[in-house]
Amino acid sequence: MASVGVLVCVKRVPDITEEVALTEDGQSVDGRRAGFTMSAHEECAVELAVQVAGGSDGEATVLTIGDADAVEQLRNALAVGCTAATHVVGEPFAFGPADVAREIAAVVRDHESAGRSHDLVLLGNDAADSGDFQVGIRLAYELGRPVVNGASTVAVEDTPEGPVVVAVGEGPEGQETYRMPLPAVVTIREGGVEPRYPSVPGRLKAKKIPIEERQPTAEPAGASRVRMTLPPPTPSAVQILGEGPEAAPAVVDVLEKLGVLTPGKVAP
Repeated sequence: MASVGVLVCVKRVPDITEEVALTEDGQSVDGRRAGFTMSAHEECAVELAVQVAGGSDGEATVLTIGDADAVEQLRNALAVGCTAATHVVGEPFAFGPADVAREIAAVVRDHESAGRSHDLVLLGNDAADSGDFQVGIRLAYELGRPVVNGASTVAVEDTPEGPVVVAVGEGPEGQETYRMPLPAVVTIREGGVEPRYPSVPGRLKAKKIPIEERQPTAEPAGASRVRMTLPPPTPSAVQILGEGPEAAPAVVDVLEKLGVLTPGKVAP
């Protein structure tokens, strides 16, 4: 198989496994108390990038747009098998989806002109902190490439016409498979692969890999977001069925409603 260069794009986002809080301006999720990570979608995208590149003797490059702290996510991706990294330095919340797509496209073009081809670009299915689903489609439009959204797995196959990417995901009526010629763009949804996690030797190796640093190509226009809001907390209620043996009939009624017991077939 011909060598396939893969670019995987990640974002430093708040860890929202617990209670979610917003910044005072309502423009983003506040991660100061919860810590930061990359989304589960992007962890799977990194894993697939490493698999595809490794299976073709190609290079897996990880890219992020963010401040100095975002280097942590780049190092994590390098520690699990990516071999190069690019950091577009900027305030992450200043970049809207169109800005992000423009900057990724600029990296792809500049690397290509320098002899580094990114035949396949992988992104997370959506942004974990803002819910944007736009970047993959905007990037494909910028680069003039075909795109598949929400794939669970990707693989590259050789054909007489040239290499193609096979993207598999879940659609409204079940599993869907798309075959596209390279170069292409695919957004990844978690669940198709088990991401590996950085080992101590991997982290030590990642520290030695130089990270390419770039400035944005243009002033970001932003997301034009009015404000993010949180849904009201789900109300909860507790019903006391009774006390002691007198509560037994009420318990049976509840179990029958849940389908655990068949009405009229309770053992004496």
